Amino acid sequence: MSSNKPSPKERDHRAETKARGPRYWTSRRDGEVHLRQEDAFASQAPVTVHDMVMNTAIKYANYIALGSKHRTGWHLLTYIEYYEECRRAAKAFLKLGLERFHSVGIMGLNSEEWVIASIGAIMAGGFSVGILSTNSPKTCQVIAESSEMDIFVVDNDRQLQKIIQIQGYLKHLKAIVQYKEEIRTRLQNLYSWRGFLDLADGVSEDTLNQVIDSQKPNQCCALLYSMSIAGPPKPVMLSHDNITWTTETAAQTLSYKRPPEEQEVLVSYLPLSYLTAQLFDVWVSISVAGALYFAQPDALRGSLIDTLREVKPTMFYGVPWVWDRLLDSLKTSQLASTPFRRKLDKWAMFLGLRTNKRRMLGQTRPPLCFSLAKRLTFSQARRFLGLQRCRQYFNLGTGLSGATTEYFLSLNMPICELYGLSESTGVHTLSRQEGFRLLSCGKSLPSTRTKTQKEDGDGIGDIHIWGRNIFMGYLDDEEKTQEKIDLHGWLRTGDLGFLDDDEFLYVTGNERDLITLSSGEKINPNPIEERVKRHIPIVRYVVLVGQDAPYLCALLTLKCQINMDTGEPRNALTSEAVAFCRQLKSQSTRLSDIVCDRDPVVTEFISQGIDAANAEVTSNSAKIVKWTILETDFSMAGGELGATAKLKRANVGKMYRPEIESFYSEKDEH
Repeated sequence: MSSNKPSPKERDHRAETKARGPRYWTSRRDGEVHLRQEDAFASQAPVTVHDMVMNTAIKYANYIALGSKHRTGWHLLTYIEYYEECRRAAKAFLKLGLERFHSVGIMGLNSEEWVIASIGAIMAGGFSVGILSTNSPKTCQVIAESSEMDIFVVDNDRQLQKIIQIQGYLKHLKAIVQYKEEIRTRLQNLYSWRGFLDLADGVSEDTLNQVIDSQKPNQCCALLYSMSIAGPPKPVMLSHDNITWTTETAAQTLSYKRPPEEQEVLVSYLPLSYLTAQLFDVWVSISVAGALYFAQPDALRGSLIDTLREVKPTMFYGVPWVWDRLLDSLKTSQLASTPFRRKLDKWAMFLGLRTNKRRMLGQTRPPLCFSLAKRLTFSQARRFLGLQRCRQYFNLGTGLSGATTEYFLSLNMPICELYGLSESTGVHTLSRQEGFRLLSCGKSLPSTRTKTQKEDGDGIGDIHIWGRNIFMGYLDDEEKTQEKIDLHGWLRTGDLGFLDDDEFLYVTGNERDLITLSSGEKINPNPIEERVKRHIPIVRYVVLVGQDAPYLCALLTLKCQINMDTGEPRNALTSEAVAFCRQLKSQSTRLSDIVCDRDPVVTEFISQGIDAANAEVTSNSAKIVKWTILETDFSMAGGELGATAKLKRANVGKMYRPEIESFYSEKDEH
C-alpha cells in the first residue's frame, strides 16, 4: 500500500505555490515562473529560444549569420546553415546523454562553435553555461557540480587539462568536446568538434522535435555564474522568456535595422560568458538577423582595431578599458600629426563637444561649420578606428570616466551607457543618441520599472528594478533568491543611484564598494575617484582605501603603454601622458622616472590635483589625506582587472596591502 505522505521535493513545490500572489521566482531547476505581462508591450507573446532562432533562419535563410577568420580568409555561415548546425549540436548532445535540466559548460574564446554549442544545449533541453576561460579548476568543479554538468565543451588543450584534473569528482560528467587545436590527449570520452557533430546522425529529427516541443518560455534554459567576493559563485537562472523578451525589447528600443533594409554588422570580442556581451552578440544579432564576426584571440591585446577596420561594424560595444585604449590610439595618432592638423582637430573637437551638449538641452540644429568639422576631423577619427559605418556606440561596464566620454563626444561619437546585471538578463536601462545624458545609464526598457529607496541627503538611494528581464532565481538557493526578489517581483540590485526628473538613471556606486571609516561614516568612493581622474589627466586608475581607518587614502596608477603580446602594462608612458609631462616642463617618459617622488614637477602637479579634488567635497571625511603612485598600471594579466576589464577592488586591496598599511603607520608622513 503506497503512502500519501509527500516527498521533500513535493513539499518544497507546495510551499512555493502557496506564496501570496504570482510566483515570480523559483530556485528549482525544473521550476516555472509567472511572467510579468501587465501591459501591452510586456504582453507580447512569449517564445522559446529555439523558436526565435528558427523564425530568423526561415525568414532570413541566406543572409550571413556568422563570420570566423581562418588563414585562408573568412569562413561564413548563413542563417539556415547556422540553424542546422545548432540542431546537429543538439542531437549530438542528446546522443551523449544530456539530461533534461542538466547543463553543458562552454569554456573558451568566442567562436562559432561557442555559440552553436550554447544554442544546441538549449535546444536539447539542457542549460547553457558559459564559463570564463580564466577560471581555476576548482571554480570549474564548483560550477559543474552545482549545475549537474553532463558535458564540457572547451576550446583548447589548456582548458582541457583543467577538466582532466577535476573529472574524477564530477559524477554527472559524460563527455568532453574540444573545438580548437588538434587533440593531444587521448581520452575515451573526449571528442573533436567534427567527431562530436557526427554523433547527430544517431538521433532522429523526431526525437529532437519532441524535446524542443516540451520546452516552455517560463522555464530555465541558461545559467550565469555571478562571481562572489565571499563564497562560491551564484548560479543565476535565466528563462527562455528572459532571453527572448529582453533581446526583442532591446533591439526595438535601439532601433536596430533588419534585412532587406540593412543588415547590422557586429564584432564579438568580449567574453561570451559575460552576459551583456552574450545578449548583444548572440541573441540580439539573431533577433535582427545581423552578421556577427568573431575577433582574433588577441583582440584585447591590440588586434581589435585591425578587425574593426576590416569588418566595419554598424554597432560597437566596449567596456571602459577598451574605450580608454581606443582613446590612447587616437591621441597617439593626433600627437604624431602636424601642428596645423592638431590645431584643426582642436577647433573641430571644441565645436563637437559644444554642439552635442546643446543637443542634450534640445537644441537640435548644428552650426553651419559643423559639417566641415565632421568631414575634416570626425569622419577621419572614425575611419582610423574602423567605425565609419557605426551608428551607435555603447559602454557595457561601470567606471567609464567623464573625461573619456567627453573626448568621444567631442568627436561626435556619443558613448551610450546602459545598466544591467546578470539578474536582469544583462540590461535594464539604455541610453540612445536620441535620448542621451552625460554620465547617465539612460531610461528603463519599455514595460520595466525602476525606483530608488532609502535615499540619503543627496537623493542617492538603493536601486530596485522590475520587469520581464528579471531572472528566475538562484539555482537551489531559495534563501538567497528571497533576499534578492520580493513578493511583488522587485529585484534589489545592491547598486546606488538616483533618477532625474526625466527618469534618466544615474548609478553612483555599489553598496559593496562603500568604505566605512573608523568614525562610522560611510563613503562612496566612485564619485571621488572620478573627480581625481578629472583633475589629473595622466592618472589611469584611482582606488580609494580606508576601511575601518581614520581617513581616506588613494592608490594611483599612471597611463602606461600595453605590451601587445602579453597584455601586461609596460614601463613606458602613453604618448598622451608624455605630452602632458612636456606641458609641465617635465622630461619623464617612463613610469620609473616618476614613482617614489623622482620627478618633483609631476609629483607637485598630482598633489595640486588631489587638493583640487578635495576642495570640491562637502565633508572632511571624504578628503584624501595620503596617496601614492603604484609602480605599475593595472591590467587583466596582473590580476587587478577582471575578464571584462572591470576593477577588482578586493584583489587590489590584497595585492597592494603593504602600500595601504604604510598609509596608516605612525612613522609615515606624506
